[in-house]
Amino acid sequence: ETVFAEPILMVPSWIMKYYILDLSPANSMVRYLVGQGYTVFMMPWRNPDATDRDLGLQDYLQLGVMDCMAAVKSLTAAPRIHAMGYCLGGTFLSIVAAALGAQKQPTRGRKLPALATVTLLAALTDFSEPGELGVFIDDDQIQTLRDNMSGTGYMPGRQMSGAFQFLNARELIWLRQTRRYLLGEDEVGNDMMSWNADVTRLTERMHSQYLTSLYLDNALASGHFDVGDTPVTLMDIKAPMLVVGTVRDHISPWHSVCKIALLTNTHTTFILAAGGHNAGIVSEPGHPRRSYRQYSVEPGRSRSEPDERLANAPKQEGSWWEALHAFLKARSGAPVQAA
Repeated sequence: ETVFAEPILMVPSWIMKYYILDLSPANSMVRYLVGQGYTVFMMPWRNPDATDRDLGLQDYLQLGVMDCMAAVKSLTAAPRIHAMGYCLGGTFLSIVAAALGAQKQPTRGRKLPALATVTLLAALTDFSEPGELGVFIDDDQIQTLRDNMSGTGYMPGRQMSGAFQFLNARELIWLRQTRRYLLGEDEVGNDMMSWNADVTRLTERMHSQYLTSLYLDNALASGHFDVGDTPVTLMDIKAPMLVVGTVRDHISPWHSVCKIALLTNTHTTFILAAGGHNAGIVSEPGHPRRSYRQYSVEPGRSRSEPDERLANAPKQEGSWWEALHAFLKARSGAPVQAA
Protein backbone atom coordinates (compact mmCIF):
# COMPACT_ATOMS: atom_id res chain seq x y z
CA GLU A 1 0.00 0.00 0.00
CA THR A 2 2.97 2.32 0.53
CA VAL A 3 6.33 2.66 -1.20
CA PHE A 4 9.47 4.66 -0.60
CA ALA A 5 9.23 8.10 -2.18
CA GLU A 6 12.51 7.69 -4.08
CA PRO A 7 12.38 5.25 -7.03
CA ILE A 8 15.38 3.24 -8.22
CA LEU A 9 16.84 3.47 -11.73
CA MET A 10 19.06 0.56 -12.80
CA VAL A 11 21.66 1.22 -15.52
CA PRO A 12 23.09 -2.02 -16.96
CA SER A 13 26.28 -2.38 -18.94
CA TRP A 14 25.89 -2.05 -22.69
CA ILE A 15 27.52 -5.47 -23.08
CA MET A 16 24.83 -7.04 -20.89
CA LYS A 17 21.15 -7.65 -21.46
CA TYR A 18 19.40 -5.64 -18.75
CA TYR A 19 17.41 -8.58 -17.37
CA ILE A 20 20.41 -10.10 -15.59
CA LEU A 21 18.99 -8.34 -12.52
CA ASP A 22 15.56 -9.88 -13.19
CA LEU A 23 16.37 -13.41 -14.39
CA SER A 24 13.73 -15.43 -12.55
CA PRO A 25 11.49 -15.03 -9.50
CA ALA A 26 14.00 -16.79 -7.24
CA ASN A 27 17.01 -14.57 -7.99
CA SER A 28 15.55 -11.29 -9.24
CA MET A 29 17.04 -8.21 -7.60
CA VAL A 30 14.15 -6.23 -9.07
CA ARG A 31 11.60 -8.46 -7.35
CA TYR A 32 13.53 -8.30 -4.09
CA LEU A 33 13.66 -4.50 -4.09
CA VAL A 34 10.00 -4.18 -5.10
CA GLY A 35 9.20 -6.48 -2.19
CA GLN A 36 11.01 -4.08 0.15
CA GLY A 37 8.82 -1.20 -1.01
CA TYR A 38 10.81 0.42 -3.85
CA THR A 39 9.59 1.45 -7.28
CA VAL A 40 12.15 0.07 -9.73
CA PHE A 41 12.93 1.18 -13.29
CA MET A 42 15.38 -0.61 -15.59
CA MET A 43 16.82 0.80 -18.80
CA PRO A 44 17.69 -1.52 -21.70
CA TRP A 45 20.34 -0.46 -24.17
CA ARG A 46 19.44 -0.72 -27.82
CA ASN A 47 21.20 -3.61 -29.57
CA PRO A 48 22.86 -1.59 -32.37
CA ASP A 49 23.19 -2.42 -36.03
CA ALA A 50 25.18 -0.83 -38.86
CA THR A 51 22.96 2.28 -38.90
CA ASP A 52 24.06 3.11 -35.33
CA ARG A 53 27.79 3.07 -36.03
CA ASP A 54 28.25 6.78 -35.26
CA LEU A 55 26.62 6.70 -31.82
CA GLY A 56 29.37 7.54 -29.34
CA LEU A 57 29.99 7.75 -25.62
CA GLN A 58 28.27 11.14 -25.33
CA ASP A 59 25.14 9.70 -26.95
CA TYR A 60 25.09 6.85 -24.43
CA LEU A 61 25.37 9.34 -21.58
CA GLN A 62 22.84 11.85 -22.92
CA LEU A 63 20.30 9.70 -24.78
CA GLY A 64 20.75 6.83 -22.36
CA VAL A 65 21.38 7.63 -18.71
CA MET A 66 20.21 11.25 -18.59
CA ASP A 67 17.09 10.76 -20.70
CA CYS A 68 16.08 7.81 -18.53
CA MET A 69 16.61 9.85 -15.37
CA ALA A 70 14.34 12.53 -16.81
CA ALA A 71 11.74 9.90 -17.74
CA VAL A 72 11.70 8.49 -14.20
CA LYS A 73 11.15 11.96 -12.76
CA SER A 74 8.38 12.63 -15.25
CA LEU A 75 6.62 9.34 -14.46
CA THR A 76 6.90 9.56 -10.68
CA ALA A 77 7.29 13.29 -9.94
CA ALA A 78 10.02 12.25 -7.51
CA PRO A 79 12.57 15.03 -6.89
CA ARG A 80 15.26 12.46 -5.98
CA ILE A 81 16.07 8.96 -7.19
CA HIS A 82 18.41 6.14 -6.22
CA ALA A 83 20.64 5.32 -9.22
CA MET A 84 22.35 1.95 -9.62
CA GLY A 85 24.89 1.05 -12.32
CA TYR A 86 26.24 -2.40 -13.13
CA CYS A 87 29.71 -2.89 -14.69
CA LEU A 88 30.15 -0.32 -17.50
CA GLY A 89 26.70 0.99 -16.68
CA GLY A 90 28.22 1.95 -13.33
CA THR A 91 31.08 3.71 -15.10
CA PHE A 92 28.59 5.74 -17.14
CA LEU A 93 26.53 6.48 -14.03
CA SER A 94 29.59 7.75 -12.15
CA ILE A 95 30.31 10.17 -15.01
CA VAL A 96 26.73 11.49 -14.95
CA ALA A 97 26.78 11.74 -11.13
CA ALA A 98 29.98 13.79 -11.32
CA ALA A 99 28.52 16.11 -13.95
CA LEU A 100 25.34 16.64 -11.93
CA GLY A 101 27.28 17.10 -8.69
CA ALA A 102 29.31 19.90 -10.25
CA GLN A 103 26.24 21.29 -12.04
CA LYS A 104 28.34 21.51 -15.18
CA GLN A 105 26.13 19.50 -17.48
CA PRO A 106 23.46 21.31 -19.51
CA THR A 107 20.12 19.58 -19.08
CA ARG A 108 18.99 20.37 -22.65
CA GLY A 109 15.57 21.28 -21.34
CA ARG A 110 15.20 18.08 -19.32
CA LYS A 111 14.19 18.12 -15.69
CA LEU A 112 16.63 15.73 -14.07
CA PRO A 113 16.08 14.47 -10.52
CA ALA A 114 18.70 14.81 -7.82
CA LEU A 115 20.60 11.68 -6.83
CA ALA A 116 19.69 10.40 -3.37
CA THR A 117 22.35 7.68 -3.68
CA VAL A 118 24.68 6.17 -6.28
CA THR A 119 25.30 2.41 -6.23
CA LEU A 120 28.10 0.97 -8.38
CA LEU A 121 28.07 -2.81 -8.95
CA ALA A 122 31.40 -4.27 -10.11
CA ALA A 123 32.17 -1.01 -11.94
CA LEU A 124 35.59 0.42 -12.79
CA THR A 125 36.27 4.15 -12.62
CA ASP A 126 40.07 3.96 -12.38
CA PHE A 127 41.38 1.84 -15.27
CA SER A 128 45.07 1.95 -14.34
CA GLU A 129 44.90 -1.71 -13.27
CA PRO A 130 42.10 -3.33 -15.29
CA GLY A 131 43.23 -6.87 -14.51
CA GLU A 132 43.42 -9.62 -17.09
CA LEU A 133 41.25 -7.72 -19.56
CA GLY A 134 44.18 -5.33 -20.04
CA VAL A 135 45.95 -8.10 -21.99
CA PHE A 136 43.49 -7.51 -24.84
CA ILE A 137 43.80 -3.72 -24.90
CA ASP A 138 46.67 -1.77 -26.45
CA ASP A 139 47.04 0.58 -29.42
CA ASP A 140 47.67 -2.19 -31.94
CA GLN A 141 44.75 -4.32 -30.82
CA ILE A 142 42.38 -1.35 -30.75
CA GLN A 143 43.42 -0.49 -34.31
CA THR A 144 42.71 -4.10 -35.33
CA LEU A 145 39.26 -3.85 -33.76
CA ARG A 146 38.62 -0.60 -35.62
CA ASP A 147 39.60 -2.22 -38.90
CA ASN A 148 37.27 -5.15 -38.23
CA MET A 149 34.36 -2.89 -37.24
CA SER A 150 34.78 -0.58 -40.21
CA GLY A 151 32.96 -3.06 -42.42
CA THR A 152 30.01 -3.73 -40.12
CA GLY A 153 29.68 -0.61 -37.97
CA TYR A 154 29.63 -2.63 -34.78
CA MET A 155 31.46 -5.28 -32.80
CA PRO A 156 29.69 -8.66 -32.84
CA GLY A 157 28.50 -9.79 -29.44
CA ARG A 158 30.05 -13.24 -29.76
CA GLN A 159 33.49 -11.73 -30.24
CA MET A 160 33.17 -9.85 -26.94
CA SER A 161 31.71 -12.94 -25.26
CA GLY A 162 34.68 -15.01 -26.39
CA ALA A 163 37.11 -12.52 -24.88
CA PHE A 164 35.34 -12.74 -21.51
CA GLN A 165 35.41 -16.54 -21.63
CA PHE A 166 39.18 -16.47 -22.01
CA LEU A 167 39.45 -14.34 -18.87
CA ASN A 168 38.08 -17.27 -16.87
CA ALA A 169 39.02 -20.09 -19.23
CA ARG A 170 39.32 -22.75 -16.55
CA GLU A 171 35.65 -22.58 -15.58
CA LEU A 172 34.05 -21.24 -18.74
CA ILE A 173 35.94 -23.33 -21.31
CA TRP A 174 38.07 -26.20 -20.00
CA LEU A 175 35.96 -27.40 -17.08
CA ARG A 176 32.80 -27.44 -19.20
CA GLN A 177 34.49 -29.35 -22.02
CA THR A 178 36.08 -31.82 -19.59
CA ARG A 179 32.69 -32.65 -18.13
CA ARG A 180 31.10 -32.95 -21.55
CA TYR A 181 33.70 -34.84 -23.56
CA LEU A 182 35.72 -36.76 -20.98
CA LEU A 183 33.10 -37.48 -18.32
CA GLY A 184 30.07 -37.66 -20.60
CA GLU A 185 28.03 -35.32 -18.43
CA ASP A 186 25.42 -33.31 -20.27
CA GLU A 187 25.41 -29.65 -19.39
CA VAL A 188 22.31 -28.65 -17.48
CA GLY A 189 21.11 -25.23 -18.55
CA ASN A 190 20.00 -22.49 -16.18
CA ASP A 191 18.78 -18.92 -16.38
CA MET A 192 22.29 -17.43 -16.15
CA MET A 193 23.53 -19.57 -19.05
CA SER A 194 20.57 -18.56 -21.20
CA TRP A 195 21.18 -14.91 -20.40
CA ASN A 196 24.89 -15.30 -21.21
CA ALA A 197 24.05 -16.68 -24.65
CA ASP A 198 21.92 -13.62 -25.46
CA VAL A 199 24.77 -11.51 -26.79
CA THR A 200 24.79 -7.79 -27.62
CA ARG A 201 26.59 -5.72 -30.20
CA LEU A 202 28.61 -2.55 -29.60
CA THR A 203 28.65 0.50 -31.88
CA GLU A 204 31.90 1.18 -33.71
CA ARG A 205 32.35 4.75 -32.46
CA MET A 206 31.37 4.19 -28.84
CA HIS A 207 33.50 1.06 -28.48
CA SER A 208 36.58 2.79 -29.85
CA GLN A 209 36.05 5.89 -27.69
CA TYR A 210 35.51 3.78 -24.59
CA LEU A 211 38.66 1.71 -25.02
CA THR A 212 40.83 4.69 -25.91
CA SER A 213 39.64 7.33 -23.43
CA LEU A 214 38.97 5.10 -20.42
CA TYR A 215 41.20 2.04 -20.73
CA LEU A 216 44.25 3.47 -22.50
CA ASP A 217 44.15 7.11 -21.34
CA ASN A 218 42.38 6.56 -17.98
CA ALA A 219 40.78 9.94 -18.65
CA LEU A 220 38.02 9.64 -16.05
CA ALA A 221 40.31 8.98 -13.09
CA SER A 222 42.78 11.65 -14.20
CA GLY A 223 40.09 14.33 -14.60
CA HIS A 224 40.40 14.61 -18.37
CA PHE A 225 37.02 13.22 -19.38
CA ASP A 226 34.53 15.65 -20.92
CA VAL A 227 30.74 15.59 -20.79
CA GLY A 228 29.74 17.74 -23.70
CA ASP A 229 32.45 20.39 -23.76
CA THR A 230 33.05 20.39 -20.01
CA PRO A 231 35.59 18.25 -18.10
CA VAL A 232 34.22 16.36 -15.10
CA THR A 233 35.94 14.93 -12.05
CA LEU A 234 34.70 12.17 -9.76
CA MET A 235 35.50 14.43 -6.79
CA ASP A 236 32.34 16.35 -7.75
CA ILE A 237 30.06 13.44 -6.82
CA LYS A 238 27.97 14.63 -3.88
CA ALA A 239 25.56 11.72 -3.40
CA PRO A 240 26.40 8.99 -0.88
CA MET A 241 27.76 5.90 -2.61
CA LEU A 242 27.56 2.14 -2.23
CA VAL A 243 30.40 0.40 -4.09
CA VAL A 244 30.24 -3.38 -4.55
CA GLY A 245 33.08 -5.62 -5.71
CA THR A 246 33.22 -9.41 -5.94
CA VAL A 247 36.04 -11.68 -4.84
CA ARG A 248 36.54 -13.63 -8.08
CA ASP A 249 35.83 -10.90 -10.62
CA HIS A 250 37.91 -11.34 -13.79
CA ILE A 251 36.34 -8.35 -15.55
CA SER A 252 36.30 -5.67 -12.83
CA PRO A 253 38.89 -6.71 -10.20
CA TRP A 254 37.66 -5.62 -6.79
CA HIS A 255 40.98 -3.98 -5.87
CA SER A 256 40.48 -1.67 -8.86
CA VAL A 257 36.78 -1.17 -8.15
CA CYS A 258 37.74 0.15 -4.68
CA LYS A 259 40.07 2.78 -6.15
CA ILE A 260 37.14 5.15 -6.43
CA ALA A 261 37.79 5.82 -2.72
CA LEU A 262 40.84 7.85 -3.75
CA LEU A 263 38.86 9.85 -6.32
CA THR A 264 35.81 10.95 -4.30
CA ASN A 265 34.98 12.68 -1.04
CA THR A 266 31.48 11.61 -0.10
CA HIS A 267 30.10 8.96 2.22
CA THR A 268 31.02 5.60 0.72
CA THR A 269 30.02 2.13 1.87
CA PHE A 270 32.15 -0.64 0.38
CA ILE A 271 30.99 -4.25 0.07
CA LEU A 272 33.13 -7.19 -1.01
CA ALA A 273 30.82 -10.07 -1.96
CA ALA A 274 31.61 -13.73 -2.53
CA GLY A 275 31.41 -14.95 -6.13
CA GLY A 276 32.35 -13.58 -9.52
CA HIS A 277 31.33 -10.73 -11.80
CA ASN A 278 27.81 -12.08 -12.38
CA ALA A 279 27.09 -14.69 -9.71
CA GLY A 280 28.50 -12.44 -6.99
CA ILE A 281 26.04 -9.69 -7.89
CA VAL A 282 23.06 -11.98 -8.54
CA SER A 283 23.29 -13.32 -4.99
CA GLU A 284 19.81 -13.45 -3.53
CA PRO A 285 18.94 -14.14 0.15
CA GLY A 286 18.86 -17.87 0.79
CA HIS A 287 21.57 -18.64 -1.77
CA PRO A 288 23.94 -21.19 -0.19
CA ARG A 289 27.56 -20.33 0.62
CA ARG A 290 27.14 -16.58 0.17
CA SER A 291 28.89 -14.01 2.34
CA TYR A 292 30.25 -10.47 2.22
CA ARG A 293 32.44 -7.96 4.03
CA GLN A 294 31.53 -4.32 4.53
CA TYR A 295 32.88 -1.04 5.86
CA SER A 296 32.12 2.68 5.40
CA VAL A 297 34.13 5.88 5.06
CA GLU A 298 32.85 9.38 5.79
CA PRO A 299 33.89 12.56 3.91
CA GLY A 300 37.18 14.02 5.06
CA ARG A 301 38.43 10.75 6.57
CA SER A 302 41.44 8.80 5.32
CA ARG A 303 40.37 6.89 2.22
CA SER A 304 43.60 5.01 1.53
CA GLU A 305 43.97 1.25 1.28
CA PRO A 306 40.30 0.27 0.89
CA ASP A 307 41.30 -3.25 -0.15
CA GLU A 308 43.16 -3.79 3.13
CA ARG A 309 40.17 -2.52 5.12
CA LEU A 310 37.81 -4.83 3.27
CA ALA A 311 40.11 -7.79 3.78
CA ASN A 312 40.09 -7.13 7.52
CA ALA A 313 36.36 -6.39 7.81
CA PRO A 314 34.30 -9.05 9.58
CA LYS A 315 32.76 -11.69 7.36
CA GLN A 316 28.97 -11.66 7.30
CA GLU A 317 27.05 -14.73 6.15
CA GLY A 318 24.18 -14.31 3.72
CA SER A 319 23.26 -12.02 0.85
CA TRP A 320 24.69 -8.53 0.48
CA TRP A 321 21.31 -7.49 -0.94
CA GLU A 322 20.14 -7.04 2.64
CA ALA A 323 22.95 -4.53 3.22
CA LEU A 324 21.87 -2.78 0.00
CA HIS A 325 18.33 -2.45 1.34
CA ALA A 326 19.62 -1.06 4.65
CA PHE A 327 21.78 1.48 2.79
CA LEU A 328 18.91 2.67 0.60
CA LYS A 329 16.32 2.72 3.37
CA ALA A 330 18.52 4.90 5.59
CA ARG A 331 18.69 7.46 2.77
CA SER A 332 15.04 7.37 1.68
CA GLY A 333 12.22 9.59 2.81
CA ALA A 334 9.02 8.52 4.51
CA PRO A 335 6.90 6.01 2.59
CA VAL A 336 4.11 7.42 0.41
CA GLN A 337 0.89 6.01 -0.96
CA ALA A 338 1.50 3.69 -3.89
CA ALA A 339 0.16 5.03 -7.19
